[in-house]
This record gives sequence, C-alpha cells and structure tokens, in this order.
Amino acid sequence: MNVFHAGCSKSTAGLTVLWLTTAVWVAAGSAQTSRSGNGDWRTNGRVARAVRVETPPVLDGEVLNDPAYAAAPATTGFWQTAPDEGQPATQRTEVRIVYTADTLYFGVVCYDNDPSHIIISDSRRDASLDETDAFLIILDTYHDRQNGFVFGTNPAGIEYDGQVTNEGEGSGMMRGRQQRGSGSGFNLNWDGSWDVRTKIADYGWSAEFAIPFRTLRFKRQKEQVWGINFQRNIRRRKEKSYWIKLPRQFNLYRLSMAGTLVGLSIPSQRNLKFMPYVLGKAVRDFSHPSATDWHGDFGADAKYSITPSLTLDLTYNTDFAQVEVDEQQINIDRFNLFFPEKRPFFLENAGIFSVGSAGEVELFFSRRIGIGPGGVAIPILGGARLSGKMAGVNVGLLNMQTEAVEGLSPANNFSVARVYKELPNRSSAGVLFVNRQATGGFAEDEEYNRTFAVDGRWGIGQYGQISGFLARTVTPGLTGKDHAFKIGASYNSESWLLLADYTEVADQFNPEVGFLMRGGFRKPNFLIFHRYRPENFLGLQELRPHVSYRGYWKFSGFQETGFLHIDNHWEFKTGDEIHTGINFTREGVVQAFEIYPGITVPEGTYDHVEAQIVAFTNQGAPVSFRIRANMGGFFGGSRVSFNSSLKMRRGETFRTEIAWLRNDISLPNGRFETNLIRARISYSFSPRVTLQALIQYNDRAEMFSTNVRFSWLQSANTGLFIVYNENQDILDSGLGLRDRSLILKYSALIDVLR
Repeated sequence: MNVFHAGCSKSTAGLTVLWLTTAVWVAAGSAQTSRSGNGDWRTNGRVARAVRVETPPVLDGEVLNDPAYAAAPATTGFWQTAPDEGQPATQRTEVRIVYTADTLYFGVVCYDNDPSHIIISDSRRDASLDETDAFLIILDTYHDRQNGFVFGTNPAGIEYDGQVTNEGEGSGMMRGRQQRGSGSGFNLNWDGSWDVRTKIADYGWSAEFAIPFRTLRFKRQKEQVWGINFQRNIRRRKEKSYWIKLPRQFNLYRLSMAGTLVGLSIPSQRNLKFMPYVLGKAVRDFSHPSATDWHGDFGADAKYSITPSLTLDLTYNTDFAQVEVDEQQINIDRFNLFFPEKRPFFLENAGIFSVGSAGEVELFFSRRIGIGPGGVAIPILGGARLSGKMAGVNVGLLNMQTEAVEGLSPANNFSVARVYKELPNRSSAGVLFVNRQATGGFAEDEEYNRTFAVDGRWGIGQYGQISGFLARTVTPGLTGKDHAFKIGASYNSESWLLLADYTEVADQFNPEVGFLMRGGFRKPNFLIFHRYRPENFLGLQELRPHVSYRGYWKFSGFQETGFLHIDNHWEFKTGDEIHTGINFTREGVVQAFEIYPGITVPEGTYDHVEAQIVAFTNQGAPVSFRIRANMGGFFGGSRVSFNSSLKMRRGETFRTEIAWLRNDISLPNGRFETNLIRARISYSFSPRVTLQALIQYNDRAEMFSTNVRFSWLQSANTGLFIVYNENQDILDSGLGLRDRSLILKYSALIDVLR
C-alpha cells in the first residue's frame, strides 16, 4: 500500500499512461494479426434488406399473417454472447423490414418453444429491458459507425428508445459503464415519436415497430445505406443474442461491428412539430401563515428539421413540472455531490455537448441552467438548440435565457457551441465553448464565465483507444492556473480490460456552467480487469477478478485521497452474483470539517483498510434483493455502511423497490448514525398510463418527502401529467408539514406538416 501513497509525481503518472499506451499498441496489433482473415468484425458481410410497400402493415402485433411483410426476406441467424458465447441462439428470431413513403416498419417474430415461461418484468415506457424478454434494434442512420438510435420493446409492448453516442462510451473512456452525467454514451431520455404493438401466441411472441422517417436523422440523399443490428433477450436463461456475432465485452451499441441495411429509397421528408403545454399549480408553504398560492402558466416547444440531418429546437417559458424529483443523498465527505440531469429538453442530444470526465470534471453541465443553489428553480424564459450534422461535421449550438430572481441570481444568458469531426475507427476530434453572461438590472460589470476546450479520441484496432481533453476557463478576478486536462488509454478485449489515465485540474479552473467534484488536483487512475468463463465450476457463468487505483494529490504534493481496490465478481448462471473486495484507503484532510453537527474531522492523514461485499439475487425474479456492505476504518475511527434494496413485482404492472442506506460511524470526536430510506412504487394501467411514487426519509436532513406522478402519455412523451409533492420536517413531536404542491399539466404534439 505504501508504494501508492509514497508520493505520485506528475512524471510517474505520465509514465503509467505511457506504459499502457504502449500495451494498447502491442495488444491491438496482436488482435489485428490473430483475427486477420476471419472477417469477424471488419467484413462481417451481413446485410439486411428493406422492401418498399404501397400498403402499410396493420399495426396490431400480428406479423406472420400480415401480407405487407410477404415480399420482405426474413433476417435471421442470431448468435449468443451469454450464456454460451459464440453459439447460435437457442430460439429462432425472424425480422422483416418494409417501408412506405414516410414510415419504416420492422416485423419481428420471436419463436419460443415454451411461451408460458416468457418473462415480462415491467410495462412502463423506457423501463429497463435487461430483466425481461425483449427485442431491440439499433440504427446507424449516418453510417458513421459511432452514433445511432435504439428502439426496443418487450412482450407487454412498452416503448423503449434512446440515442447512442460514440458507441455508448460518451466523451470519456468506458463511460458506458457509468451511465450517468449529462452526456453518457447512451441517452435513454431521448423520446421519439413512434409506435409498437406486440402479441403473445403459441409460437412465442411478435412485435411490430412503426418508426416515421421524420423521427430519425440521416444524410440528405435519396438512396440510404445504414448500419443495423438486433438484440434478443430470453430472460429465463439470461440469454443475450445478436444478429451480428459480438465478443462478450461488447453490446448492441458497438456500431463499428454492425451489419448493413440496404434497399432504402426515402422521399424528401418535411418535419415541423409544435408541442404546447398548459399548467395549473397550487402551492402552500406552511412555514408562513398564508393561503394556498394558485396560478397557471403556458409555454411551448417546437422542432423543425432544417435538413434530414440538422434539427432546430425552440422552447418558450420552459417547464419541467412532470420530472421526478432528485434522489436524496447524504454527504459524509467534503466534496461536491453529483445529481444527474433529468429534464427532457436538456437531455435530448446531450451527448453532442459532453466533454470531460463523467461525474467528476464535466465542462458543460446543464443543471447549472435554471437550477440555483440548494436546487431552487430559476425561471427559464426560453432558448434554442441547433444540433445534427453539416458537411460531415457534428454541430451543437445551444442558447438559453433565464430570468432574474432577486436576492438569488441575476438574469443570465447561457451559450454553448460544440463542433467535432468523427474519424475512421472510433476516432474523433472536436472543440467546445461555453459562456455564461449575466444580463439585466441585477448584473454586475464583467459578470461572466467562459470555458474553452479541445478533445479527441483515437481508436487503435478494435480494442484499443487513446482519448483526452484540454480546457481552460476565464473568470474576472481569477488569473493563472486555470487549466484542466486528461489523457488516458484503454484496451478492452474478450478477456482483459486495461485502463490508465491522468487528470489535472488547476486551482483556478472554474467552469461555472460545468461540474467539479473537487478542485485543484492531480489524479492518476488505473484498472486491470479480467473476465474468465469456466467450463463447469460451481455453476459459475463468469469470474471477474480486478484491481484498481485512484489517487488525488494537491499541487503542493499533499495526497488528499488514495483508493486501492482489489475485488472479484462471482456471477452465477442463476443470475445471482457476489462481489468480494478489500479497499486500502487514504484520506488527507487539509482543513478540518464538520462531518456531523458537533463532530469535526481534524486536519491530518488517515490510512485505513476496509472489507467490502456486494451480493444480489436474480434481478429478473418476482422478488429480488441487493446489498452492499463496507466495514473498516474511517477518518481515524470506524464505519459500518449498508446499502440494501428489496424489489418486488407482480406481473408487469406492479413494481416496488425499497432501499435503505445506513452509516454507523464512530470517530475519536464522537459517534453518529445516518439513515436514508427510499421507496419507489409504480403501477402501470397500460404501457402509456402509469402511477408512480417516490417516498424518501432522510434523518440527516430531518426530512420526509413524497413525490407522486400520474402520467397518461401520448406521442413522444407528451400527454397529461398530475404531480403531487409534499415535504415534511422530522420534529421531536413527530412530522410537521413544510410545503405541498399539486400540479396539473397537459402537453400535446402537433405535427404541423403531416
């Protein structure tokens, strides 16, 4: 352990990255040589053909007896990645593709020799498809082998869609594993306008997808060639199979290995959509003896396709009343907590604007727009976003104007410009500019903040990659030492994942429209991760031993954090999993801080060891649980931490999850406990009509909160929303109401040119 804490210099970190870069080169060359001639991923040769029809299919889930599909060849032949990698799928799947002048149709038949064992775990829109029988499509409409649209469903007929950026890795290496931040590699919050219908029968189940061409973005030419792949999940045997044979470390987002869709001859498409809303709201603040505040509001969004590949989005009096409240967190450290963006307008095409390191150094973080300190809402007057491709270059331009809130914030104008060019073999290069300018009567002179950045990725073979960014900020009153950068390399094969990177953030680096977990640090980071699938041992599907390290040093040479993690994941064929690990930690406290009322952690360096165990049962079962426990030293004392959850479902309509995070901490200056309990409950009357509740208890904040949402969805996530919020203070005498609100909102999608 001491070798990691002895003092990591900038040059040492650079040598670490250089070493891994060399390993990537060697390994990539070896992979190229070993695969030469087998055509596995460079020339897979698999082609799906779409057929033009004059009469569209009847959208009812019935595929086999619909004459519209008769002329379309069946695309079939799926290959497993799990549980038996490289073997044919155990059940046959057929896909037929037809289209009309304005809509693309997929007719899918998922044969099953035992339909009574089909598993349907959820029927909410965009619910996870990992724990259910399911079918997914990915379309690389620009055929750039990096970006695409995903559409999926399960036998209940849910609508699941999203955008893939950089093959699911986002702007940073391996971001697809994190799935967080404003620009993760897969953006589930993109909601397109399309339809799906399903049917369960004695042959298995079938699905029909109807995707209007206006929902997609593609090159401005009549004859189209797209990338394409399909995925089928058979949950009872944890089987994942793909039309294109993929190595185990990749998933559907691996567009550089996708097949080809031909036969599309698309007439010119015109697209103008108008999405107005009206809202009524009743709010009462019980801390003031006042009557209930009633008010109404209205606003609108608009979407116009300037070209098939370039879209203009406009918003006026932007409102997010229907968005779920944040999950509460308890901070037992001295760094900033990360809360992900949930507002739909900012999440659409978020990957275009993403540069930095997810959840740690995000150069543009849209939650800085319209959300003030403490989560206070700041009215957004309106804005515009231009996104898509021009002349083969990805372009993203965003401008938003917020209103002034006296005593809290002046009016602000936010501008973001992002341009990047995709290059062969998963490579790219780009620039980013972010500007916040205070406006109006409350603004002071020279009240602005700007961020400039360049970034790039370089794919080496199919498995290797080097990536990084370089940025600086401009803030009146701050001079010098205002840079940040990251450089790293990764290698990801069937058996090995190797990663090393180095991040540096100067003391005066200040991205006010971004997110910094902590400021002023130098950080080396590495991961050595092995995947092993035994032939027949204890019912195991896969073993994943690994070791990782991350360290944070101040520029003075003082180590602020060190974390060495040694672990093994034991994944069983039943779906159960156990992780057994040990952590060696160092925390260097520069300035004493209050970790709990009346309890302070003094300055100093604290070295500790802790045991860690994670266990969870088959998450596709009607009842499942998950627990994560850490036990060991903590700031000179000890900590026992439990994070547990219990999930229960009845069919695909009712789901509930109860989670409990508890910390029992004993320090030289005192002992304390924290508890955070969270309950999620949902009932789906149909895939588009859902009642959901999020109930949270936080004894650290002395708060009990309830968020209940009823949604009756129409097209593209518009429709009727009824939202009830209530916050209560935890008092010695019981619960006391802090505030409550009731919101009624209706939004509609008007297709002006249809």
